[in-house]
Amino acid sequence: MKVMLIVFFYWKGIVHYQFVSRGGTVNKEFYLNVLKRLREAVRRKRPEAWTNNTWMLHHDNAPAHASLLIREFLTKHETTVAPQPPYSPDLTPAGFFLFPMLKSSLKGRQFQTVEEKEENSIRDFCTIQQNTFQDTFQN
Repeated sequence: MKVMLIVFFYWKGIVHYQFVSRGGTVNKEFYLNVLKRLREAVRRKRPEAWTNNTWMLHHDNAPAHASLLIREFLTKHETTVAPQPPYSPDLTPAGFFLFPMLKSSLKGRQFQTVEEKEENSIRDFCTIQQNTFQDTFQN
């Protein structure tokens, strides 16, 4: 059973996460709703960055991320986006740090339901120490 997870984090930890419903896909409309929730999470969890508009979004070039709808939304809300070159072999930090760590912690464990897998994923996220996030960004 596969579970799709979208996660936003910074050097102190997780800012926002959202599971994709079973059988769901991440299209531009879905991602727009995720970004709206992310903005609210940034406002609550990083008030200094929200007030000064110093937070930055880094996502890959997935079609949903690069769509006109998303670019217009980010422009309208003056969201700074860290560039990801087209066709870049470089992974986002979630690709080389966060998801491998999560997969490693879940490997070999049996779950009866999707909800149980999601709960364990969230629990595992909460155990990641702040210095681990800091070291990742430092490196």
